[in-house]
Amino acid sequence: MNVPDIVNRLEKIETLLSELIQQKTQKDWYSTADLAQLTGRAEFTVREWCRLSRITAKKETNGRKHEWRVSHEEVQRILNHGPRPLFPRN
Repeated sequence: MNVPDIVNRLEKIETLLSELIQQKTQKDWYSTADLAQLTGRAEFTVREWCRLSRITAKKETNGRKHEWRVSHEEVQRILNHGPRPLFPRN
């Protein structure tokens, strides 16, 4: 193996390690954008899950803006089991 090949492999390893670290970073609270990215769903869908109580979330006010926040434990539940079913209303 020559030096350029070694440098190329080291760069690939560094990139993969950086991605792993980013995946393993744990937050206490996640935004709807974070959860959308983790679940592969649209952010609108995640906001609807919050609004319809399909997931447990709290609404925070930041000035005039209202944002949903989802706990780490709830994110884990969603990733393992998905959102709660939507029950028909009578």
